[in-house]
This record gives sequence, C-alpha cells and structure tokens, in this order.
Amino acid sequence: MNTRPIPLAAALLAVFSTPALADHEGESPLKLVGTVVIAGSNPTSLPTQIPTTIEGITRKQMEDQVNASDAEDALKYLPSLLVRKRYIGDYNHAVLSTRASGTGNSARSAVFADGVLLSNYLGNGATFAPRWGMVAPEEIERVDVLYGPFSAAYGGNSVGAVVDYQTRMPKQFEAHARVAYVRQPFELYNTDMTSTARQSSMSLGSRHGAWSWFVSVNRTDSDGHPQTYTNRVIAAGVAGAAGVPVTGAVVDKDRTNRDIYILGTATQYSTVQDHAKIKVAYDLSPTVRASYSLGWWQNDSSGSPDSYLRDAAGKPVYSGPVSINGRTFTLAASDFNASREELRHLMHGLTVKSNTKGKFDWEVAASLYDYNRDILRAPTTARPAAATGGAGRIVDQGGTGWNTLSLRGVYRPGGMRGTHIFDFGYQRAAYKLSTIERATADWLSGEPGPRNQSFAGRTSIDSLFVQDTWRLAQDWKSVLGARFEHWEGRDGETANAASLVRHAMRSENYVSPKAALAYQASDEWTLKASTGRAVRMPTVSELYQGGINNAGTLINNDPNLKAERSWTTELSAERLVGNSALRLTAFFERNRDALYSQTNVLVTPNVTNVQNVDLIRTHGLEGAWSNENVFVEGLDMSASLTWTDSKVKRNARFPASEGKWQPRIPEWRASAVASYRVDDKLTATLAARYSGKQFSTLDNTDINGFAYQGASKYFTVDARLRYRIDKHWSAAFGIDNANNYKYWNFHPYPQRSYSMEVKFDW
Repeated sequence: MNTRPIPLAAALLAVFSTPALADHEGESPLKLVGTVVIAGSNPTSLPTQIPTTIEGITRKQMEDQVNASDAEDALKYLPSLLVRKRYIGDYNHAVLSTRASGTGNSARSAVFADGVLLSNYLGNGATFAPRWGMVAPEEIERVDVLYGPFSAAYGGNSVGAVVDYQTRMPKQFEAHARVAYVRQPFELYNTDMTSTARQSSMSLGSRHGAWSWFVSVNRTDSDGHPQTYTNRVIAAGVAGAAGVPVTGAVVDKDRTNRDIYILGTATQYSTVQDHAKIKVAYDLSPTVRASYSLGWWQNDSSGSPDSYLRDAAGKPVYSGPVSINGRTFTLAASDFNASREELRHLMHGLTVKSNTKGKFDWEVAASLYDYNRDILRAPTTARPAAATGGAGRIVDQGGTGWNTLSLRGVYRPGGMRGTHIFDFGYQRAAYKLSTIERATADWLSGEPGPRNQSFAGRTSIDSLFVQDTWRLAQDWKSVLGARFEHWEGRDGETANAASLVRHAMRSENYVSPKAALAYQASDEWTLKASTGRAVRMPTVSELYQGGINNAGTLINNDPNLKAERSWTTELSAERLVGNSALRLTAFFERNRDALYSQTNVLVTPNVTNVQNVDLIRTHGLEGAWSNENVFVEGLDMSASLTWTDSKVKRNARFPASEGKWQPRIPEWRASAVASYRVDDKLTATLAARYSGKQFSTLDNTDINGFAYQGASKYFTVDARLRYRIDKHWSAAFGIDNANNYKYWNFHPYPQRSYSMEVKFDW
C-alpha cells in the first residue's frame, strides 16, 4: 500500500500510538491500528495522544498544492481555518480565525514554530497577528493544528486551535534557493493598478557528528493594493456650494446600506521585509539534545494615500471644505494619512530535551521575542504639504515583547507499552507592552518631542499541569488532565500629554480540567470525545491601552476586565480504509465574559471600549475527507465542510446584540483540493474555498458585507502547476482567486493573483 500518510489518517492513527515527548530526529515510528500500518513523516510536537482533532500538511504537499508566499498560507485549505491575509507580507493584520473565533479574536489561538511562541498576546485583534514573518515557507517541514483546548499542556489561548510549525533540521549537507514573483491586477472604485511582490530566499544546512546547523535568509519586496477608503455619508453633507468644487467621488453603499461617497484610498503599503534564521543543535548524548535558534526580522514599510477628488484645474484635493454635487464636506488632515514604519524584531529559542523512550523523559525550553526597534511615523498635517514633511507623530514600541519558560516531563511507569503515561510540567509566559507616542516637527525625519500619549504594562501567567493518558483496555484510551494558572497584571500606566494614571496590580487563579476518551470500534472506525475548560486572560493592551480625558479620567479601556471562561466539547467519528479517511465532528462552546469592543448603554454618557460579553454559545458540525489515488492513480483529493451556529445569548451592557451572530463567524464554510500527479515531473492542483455571510458588529447592523468595513461571503478558486525539471530544479506557476471574486473582511481581499517561482534543492 501507499505509505505516504494523509493528514487525517495520520491524526487518526496517532490516537492509539504511544505518547512521548516528540522526537524530531528521523522518521516517526510505525503507527498501528488493527491491521493498518502507516509510516509517518517527521512527527509533530503536538500531543498526538490526545484523542481529538488534529489536521496538518507536509512540506511535500505544500510544494505541490499551495501557492505559498507567506508561512500562514500553509493553513489555507485546512478545515474551519481562515487567515485574514490582505496582501503578501501582511505583518499586522493577518489574524487566524477558527471554528468559534473570528478574525477579531487573535488571542484565541496559539501559533508556535519549533516550540517558540509566535502568537502576539500583547493584545487581541487585527493589529496583534502572529509573527508569521519569523518563518519562511521554504524552511517549513510540516504544519499541524490541534483543534480546541483539550490538552493541559497549553493555556487558555489555545481555546480555538494550536498551530505547530516544524522547520527543517538537516541530517546531511543540503542547500536551497528560491525566487518568486506575484502580480495582482486590482480594480475597485477609481483605483486601477497592478500590485507586485518579489521574493528570494536561500538556505544551507548540514550535520557533522553531534552537531547540526541550518541557516536561512529571505527577502520580500511587496506593493499591496489599497486597504482603507476615505468616505462620507451623503446625507451628512451640508446643503450648499461652500468649499472647493470637486469631481471624482464614487457613489456606493456602506456596510449599513447608507449612501456614501468614496473619496479616495489610504494605507496602500509598500513593504520590504528581511528575515534571517540560525539554528544549531548538539547531541549531548545519544538521548539528550540541545538546540538554539535565533530569528531576525526587519520590516521597512510605507503607507500612501490617493485622493479621487479633483478641483477645476485637475489637481488632487486632500483637505479642507469641498463641494460635491451641491453638498459641502470638510476633509481633515487624517482623512488621507500616510505612514512610515521601521521594525526590527528578534526571536530566541533554547531547548534541551531527552528522548530515551524509557520510563522518564524531560524537556527544558525558553524563548524570547523582542521588539528591538519598532517605530511608526505619521503626519498630522494634510497632504500635499505632508508629502515633504511637516508636523506629525512618532509611535515607539521599543522594549515591547514576551518571554516563555517551560519545564516538562513524561513518566511511563510501565515503559513505552505501559497502561499509564503521565505528562506534567511548569510553564511561565510574561508579556510587556511599552508604547509612547510623541509629537515631532517633521514626521519624516524629525526627533521626537513632547509626549502625546503612552501605554505600558505587564501581564504574566505561571502554570502547572498534569495529564494522565490511560489505556483502559485494548480498544479504549482515556486522557484526564488539569491546568492551574496564576495570572498577574501589573505596572499598568495610561497617559496623555498632561496626565498619567497608574493601575493597581491584579492577580487571579484558575483551574482548567480536561478529559478525553477514544474507542476503537473496529478496524475502520474510531469514536472520540473531548472536553475542556479554557481561561483566556485579558491582554496588556485590553487592560491599559486607552486614554485619559482633559479632566484626568480614564476612558476607552478597563483595567478590571474579567477573563474569558470557555467550556469546549467535541465528538468525532473517524473512518480509515486504506488511503481514504473520513471524519465527522460535532463541536460545542460556551464562552462566558467574552472580550469584545462594544458600547455600554447602561451608563450615561455611553462608553465604547473592550468589555465583557456575558455569554456566547457556539455549536456546529465539521466534516473532513481525504483520499489518495482516488478514481485514478496519482489523483489525491481532500475536502471539508463546516456548519456553525454562534450567537450572543446574553449581553446586559449592549442588549441589541442578544440573539445576533458572533462577529466574523459564518454559518457555512468549505474547502476542497484536488492534486493530480500527471507523471513523476508534473503535478497539477485545483483548489477552492467558500465562506458564507458574516457580520463584523455585535448587533449585526452591518448588513452589507460587500463594502469597506464589511465582512462578505466569498468563493475563490486557486490553481497550481509544479514541474520538476530534474532532481535539483523545479518551477511552479499559480493563480489565486482565479475567478476574481471581489470580497471583503473590513479591508478588500486580493483579487486575481498570478505567481511564478523557481527553486533549487540540493
């Protein structure tokens, strides 16, 4: 039989495999269920002994099936997942969405690379996306996703999913190089342009005795399409002809179906990103390995505006009173804003791990993510004067970052074949936010002046966990676990130009139980049930990033926010026959005190900030199917379909949201991939993704998804051809969104995009 595993089959077989700290050296052991034996590729670090849903994709599958320009593209076709990637190199809005968490809930999923945390838990929302740029697509060996908070080894941020990237570590000398080009014609309103991206990468690695090493460099030079649109509600214009008469405004509907004028674009990013990584490993003994990784990522970007408005002389108009069709509107300097960013981030990871496969194994791991330099410059003067300088502001986040420590062990009283296996450990995660905005006389190159506002604070979580995997009988396995978490928020400060408020220290304790059960009903069928509690703590920015009014009163943030408390359950039936796998899963989530930005109507005046929503309930059904060599030899297919019902059940502060859909959770979503190996050189892939209607607001008043700030349904078709020229060279051509579907998730998504790449592998 074909021994290359399909992701669903690998996850199914792992349910009844022997758990251990993951061994990333060589091939994984054979997995046995009934009479079926399949050899896996390099194993994941996820706890595959937990009988719950795990999906994944290997490097080989990515090369053949995915037009991958960024690390997050590896997740493109996995069930119930969406990354809100707006353009190639999207570094600050590419948020992961899962079954019961929308793209506004970045803190409800966990993303790791080689054990180093990439998720940005300094905040929750679009601007706190995982640090995808620390992983280049070419270095990925495999990616796996654990759905739900069912492992005691992960904290409450795992409530949606845990994503685990495993990158390359060579066994002998190897060298790789890649060049790629992407072209996207883009037409919307009065914008008709072509955005492009150019990428190049190179990596080297080898092993010499007890030492192994890997070095990689990657550059992305990307020009994205416009992301924001300056607009005015037509009815809000003042009747009369005051102001400069202009033409060029585009009539459209906003997300609530009001008539608006689209006046121009802003935030069209041009970005150059460089990424370098060094990984070194040393075998201290035949069973103990130490490894260190250093990642360096820099981003230089500029955001540019473009006004559609033209005066009588044909010159663009950016500010001041304007007259459009007999109505007067006043344009502020911020309506057509520009920006410049300089980011230099560092990532360190250190691990020492044993792998005796005996009674006891252990692991010590530490990581650090450092905003070594993080500067945003923006003007406060209007264009066109701002194009050459003038007053502005400088936002400095230098010193911001997070660090983690993990001490883990696994005890097998009866050895690898024993009936009990205990996982236990201590973990710490600490986050520091340091943001200060200062005025400057020249936004392009001036020195920082007086403080406008600042936000600072720290949070930390110290955790203890224990988990017992118990083989009850030949065909039964149970997992029982619990996680204790001690959370602290401290050193919180919120300031404006004249005042500073210091927030009191807080600390809280939580216990999160976990349980799972699996039954091998037959050689083909496995039944699984998992349940677990997850506590998602408030992030530093949710607590402290707000403002102070002229009276010195704190506004726009609440340092007393409660933690989200979720119970999640899933029930699955999985069938494996030969190279075909089928999974049917029912999932349920009850989320109390969910954290959302909303308007509190119980106070006067009303306050809009991050608040606790009393109760959100989600339930749904997910089906996933995959098959190798289906119908004809060489044809591999996979597909998934998810139905979800996610509603706000109680929300005393904003009653208008009760009974409405949770934002950014569609009722239906689906994906499908068909990949055909024409011969040993050519592989052709056709893939599709669908998502149904969704909303961005808690009260669902944004009924028009196909508008700026709306969230629309979509259906896109992708294609890829990969040709292996010889044993070292390959080339690929791809089209994403081949049907040119114009869809939105607050910002417009990319339209039809063409990609080409050439790779060298030694």
